[in-house]
Amino acid sequence: MNQKVVLVDDHAMLRSGLAGLVRDIGYDVLFEADNGKDFQEKLDKENLPDIVLLDINMKVMDGYETAAWLRTTHPLIKVLALSMYDDEDAILKMLRNGARGYILKDNEPAELRAALDAVVHKGYYYSELVTGKLIHSINKEGDEMAGTLSKLNERETEFLRLACSELTYKEIAAQMNLSPRTIDGYRDSLFEKLNIKTRTGLAIYAIKNGVVRL
Repeated sequence: MNQKVVLVDDHAMLRSGLAGLVRDIGYDVLFEADNGKDFQEKLDKENLPDIVLLDINMKVMDGYETAAWLRTTHPLIKVLALSMYDDEDAILKMLRNGARGYILKDNEPAELRAALDAVVHKGYYYSELVTGKLIHSINKEGDEMAGTLSKLNERETEFLRLACSELTYKEIAAQMNLSPRTIDGYRDSLFEKLNIKTRTGLAIYAIKNGVVRL
């Protein structure tokens, strides 16, 4: 069964063309929405999408608010931000609000395919754009968050490193010779200690604090 995608963008012509492209590369378009509120109203709890392609700049309930709402109410739905903005603040804010990746609207169709495939199979998509902005953010912020790293024990740090890989939580448990329930405990502990709510957030933290290298 193909993955189900929803498009949320207030530019109807662009959205229509994008819908055709998404279908051409092998995904099903569940529906289209003009903005976050329209998306909420159309969302069927009995037939949820796998991925939401989400614009940022919308007059009624923008992408930031919509991503944050999805993270809280439907955390299994993966958000891929699709925007004209390539500035660091927009990218980091979308990632912190739960987006699994970020691509620009003027990218080639091949990158959209790569992004969708990566979000499905890896759980995230870090393009060169996102990676570059993260590196700049790391350099700018310096050691601002480094103090919290000392709060983590050796096993938590190992879990954090593995959480940045393509492994599922079940596979991480096997690699660490621990039960899935124990791994869930490490994840929840890190969420609380670091005030983070998503696996993407853990990855951003790990990159900023040198646990993993890009």
